[in-house]
Amino acid sequence: MELVIPQVNWAVMAPMLVVAVSALSVLVVDLFLPKERRGLLAGISLLGLAFAFMVSVRLWGREEQAFKGMVALDPLALFFDLVFLLVAALTILISPEYLKREEAHYGEYYVLILFATLGMMLMASGLDLIVIFLGLETLSLSLFILSGFLRGRLSSNESALKYLLLGAFATSFFLYGIALLYGSTGTTNLPRIGKLLQGVLTGTDPLLFLSMGLLMVGLGFKIATVPFHAWIPDVYEGAPTSVTAFMIAGTKAATFAAFLRIFPYALSSLQADWTRILAALAVLTMTVGNVMAIAQQNVKRMLAYSSIAHAGYLMVALVAAGEPSIGELAAPSLLFYLVVYAFMNLGAFGVIIALGKKGEMNLTFDDYAGLGFRHPALALAMAVFMFSLAGLPPTAGFIGKFYLFTAAVQAGYVGLAIIGVLNGVLSVYFYLRLVVAMYMSLGEVEPTQLTLSPALAAAITLSAVMTLYLGLFPGWLFDRASTAVLAFVG
Repeated sequence: MELVIPQVNWAVMAPMLVVAVSALSVLVVDLFLPKERRGLLAGISLLGLAFAFMVSVRLWGREEQAFKGMVALDPLALFFDLVFLLVAALTILISPEYLKREEAHYGEYYVLILFATLGMMLMASGLDLIVIFLGLETLSLSLFILSGFLRGRLSSNESALKYLLLGAFATSFFLYGIALLYGSTGTTNLPRIGKLLQGVLTGTDPLLFLSMGLLMVGLGFKIATVPFHAWIPDVYEGAPTSVTAFMIAGTKAATFAAFLRIFPYALSSLQADWTRILAALAVLTMTVGNVMAIAQQNVKRMLAYSSIAHAGYLMVALVAAGEPSIGELAAPSLLFYLVVYAFMNLGAFGVIIALGKKGEMNLTFDDYAGLGFRHPALALAMAVFMFSLAGLPPTAGFIGKFYLFTAAVQAGYVGLAIIGVLNGVLSVYFYLRLVVAMYMSLGEVEPTQLTLSPALAAAITLSAVMTLYLGLFPGWLFDRASTAVLAFVG
């Protein structure tokens, strides 16, 4: 019997293969490195991410598929790949100093970050629900371990356990939704599902609506939409700060990539139904996240609730993406805001790491009193990130929210846009509260010596510069986001 080896277009998998090989390389090198030289593993990880970034840039513009149409190489997947690689690189830059301080500088940390990134890339490239599920599980399993990486600390163990139990429960909803959708259509391939449902009287098949709801629950858990948000504050507060930053920025981007693949396209025939549900969830998510953030005294916990509110803002664009205006503004504004959100959150958590103390101390608003006088550069950077998160000009956060809400108005969701703007005004209180504490509250005012590692300083500086630059010159990034979406729609 002759062995037939199927032909595989490996170019489609090239960025993912680079990340996978980098992860395995770090795993092997770690076996031979002494403890005091583990910083080298961060360098190897960054080299692998940089190479994957270059490969993704070189592949920009190509539209190909592999594994019988299960995995796509298209501008949308490549755009998200670049976002994931950027998030992973910034996370690794802010991590070594934090891990050394917490006495948890183990090589597997970088391996898990890389495998989580690989899972995100699979989710963004999947043209099949099974591939998206594999990516989701690769991401989730890595994050379960990373959440409890500070294994000697009770809060970190609690974080990992809560995330594991609730995450597994939410994953079962997603998998059951896949099964029901397969039972209704006979396929898990997203383009085929979209074609099968076009022109079909879907209202007569309750399995479709049930599967849609279950898929929404599974993905909604990952981006912490209300009412699937209860795990966020405890998990984000208990997890290592660098991991929290990675989860806030990366997981949201990966989940919205899956949302875009599944809902506006494969389930476009159900658009009238899922947009109503997502619009209601967006209102609840924005409002609950902002209201709960107001009452927080811990900066890390405040940013956790803030991330819930921002999930609501992003869902506004997702709702608008179900309308014909998707090619004009909605989906590109979603992609643009995900990049902006990554910079301002990773930068803010970089400042938290720089000012933190062993045992996750120095995290309350009172601890930041007088920071503008003690450490002017760090306070200025943190102020930029808070202004951007609040959506104040001339930062990228302002431009991002402007795009999101304009897309909603353009798609006819004026009421949703008004609620989003009002929630943005509400959020100004707790973001500026930190700025007031830094510059106007009593505290130590004498400048003190604080030595940052070059990697941490570079991550904070890059994040602050890009937060301002994208606020002043957003056009080039938005144009690329538009190109990615239009190519995908076409």
